[in-house]
Amino acid sequence: METQLLILPGLGDSGEKHWQTFWHEKFKNSIRLVQDNWDKPVREDWIARLNEETSKLENPTILVAHSLAVSLVLHWAENNSNKNIIGALLVAPADVDSPEHTPDIIRNFSPMPIYKLPFPSIVVASENDPYASFERKKYFAEKWGSDFVNVGQQGHINSDSDLKYWEEGQVILNQLIKKINP
Repeated sequence: METQLLILPGLGDSGEKHWQTFWHEKFKNSIRLVQDNWDKPVREDWIARLNEETSKLENPTILVAHSLAVSLVLHWAENNSNKNIIGALLVAPADVDSPEHTPDIIRNFSPMPIYKLPFPSIVVASENDPYASFERKKYFAEKWGSDFVNVGQQGHINSDSDLKYWEEGQVILNQLIKKINP
């Protein structure tokens, strides 16, 4: 059975130059979650939409979350589960607790949940991400029981990073798949 990807964009959605958009185009086994309001996110609404989407899953699925969607995964998994969610690729978590790093519009996603995730995960972090300190992302990975991958100076690992198909990210995704299905 083929593993599918559930792509979870963050605040403002992932535009046409974002690696998530390229991945959705490339991987026919991917689904992209669409939120009703990308620019004024409400945690409960985003969780409800994710729950609705995960309830339809029939194949083993890896959550591919970027930025604000990383905290969405943590909030969702705290009180919800689905046997088909087998892992998560958590890219560039935005520090929802830090007014210094993130806009007030996402403060309703605070506090960032701190607990061990019930499935394997990898946190991918950039050293010069303006939306969270590098140390904080390492701390998150440790608390969530996630592997941690430093991709160097890639900014927020978003459209501005101009990664297109982000081959390095695909290698990291394959590491996660191998960990789940050795």
